[in-house]
Amino acid sequence: MAKNKRVGFSVRTILIVLTAILVGYVVYQNWPDIQETFKHLHEANGFVLILLIPEQLFMYFACGQIFFSYLKQQRNVTKFSKKEILKISTELNFVNHAVPAGGVGGLAFLTYRMTPYGVSAGQASFLYIFRYAVTTVINYAQALIAILVLLTLGLIPPEARWIIPVSLLMNLGVFGFLSLMVYVASSKKRIEFFSRTISRFLNGLVRLVTFGRKKYIMRYDKISAYFADIHESVKIAKKDKKLLRKPTLWGLIYSFCEVGTYWIVAISLGRPELLAYIMVGEAIGSVFDGIIPYGLYELGMAGVMIALGVDFPTATIITVMTRVITLLFTIASGSIPYYDAIRDKDE
Repeated sequence: MAKNKRVGFSVRTILIVLTAILVGYVVYQNWPDIQETFKHLHEANGFVLILLIPEQLFMYFACGQIFFSYLKQQRNVTKFSKKEILKISTELNFVNHAVPAGGVGGLAFLTYRMTPYGVSAGQASFLYIFRYAVTTVINYAQALIAILVLLTLGLIPPEARWIIPVSLLMNLGVFGFLSLMVYVASSKKRIEFFSRTISRFLNGLVRLVTFGRKKYIMRYDKISAYFADIHESVKIAKKDKKLLRKPTLWGLIYSFCEVGTYWIVAISLGRPELLAYIMVGEAIGSVFDGIIPYGLYELGMAGVMIALGVDFPTATIITVMTRVITLLFTIASGSIPYYDAIRDKDE
C-alpha cells in the first residue's frame, strides 16, 4: 500500500511540475503582449476593468452549467453544488489555457474530475464536444447578426465585403462537420467502423515510428467501448431533446460572455460602439485559434476588426489587452484549485 501511495504521489508531482513548465511557456509566448498591455493600461478606465472579475467568474459558471445542467437530469450521476460547478469550471479553464493541446488536455482533465461523480468517459466526451459545438454555432450566429446590423447601417467598407462569404462558409463548414459527427455517432455500426479505423491508424503509426518494436498503443476493444459510450449519450440526447435545452441556453449565455469580455475592455477604453465589430472578429479569430493556439487568434480578430474600419491601434489594444488580462486572471484563479484537485488526497 505504501509503495502504491509513493507512486501516485510521484505521478502527481511530475504532473504539477509539467503543468508549471507549460504555464511558464504560455507566459513566455505571450510576454510581448503582456508588456504591451501594461504599457497601455493607463488608457483604460480601471473601474470598468474591475467588472471583468465577476464577469469572468460568471462566464466560468456558465461554461460549467453547459455540462452540469445536463448531468443534473441523469439519475446515475451525483448532484453538483454551485460551488463545485464553479470550482471545476475554473480548473478546466485553467487547463485549457495552460496545456497547449487543442482542448485534448481539457477533455482528459474533465473526464478525470467527473469520474468520482459517476460520469463515464463517454458522457464527459459527449458533453465536451457538445459544449464546443453549441458555443461555436452560437458564435457564428452572433457574427452573422452583427454583420447584418453593420450592413444595414452601411458600416462595412466595400473592400471588407469578403467577410460576408467567409462567415457564411464558416457556418456551413461548422454545420457540415457537426452533421457528420452526429451521423457517425448515431449508428453503432458506423461507430465500430470508426473505432476500428482509429485503432488501426494509431497502432500502424506507432509501429512505423518505433520500427516495429511496439505493436500497438490503443486496444480496439477499449476504443470501441469508449465510442460506444459516446454513441449511447448521443442516442439518449436524440431521444429526449429536452435534455439539451438548458445546456444550449447556458451555451448562449457563455458565448455572449466571451464577447462581453472584449466589450468591457472596449468600454473601458471609451469605445462601447464596437460591440458588433467584436462579435465578427471574435468568431473569425476563433477559427485561427483552432489552427495555432498562440498568436493567430489576435492576428485574426484584430485583422477582421481593422478590415471592418476600426482603427489599427484600437483594434490591437482591445484584442491584446483582453487576451492578456483573461490569461493572467485564468492563471491566478485556476492554478490553486487545479493543484488542489490533482494532489494526493490520501497524504
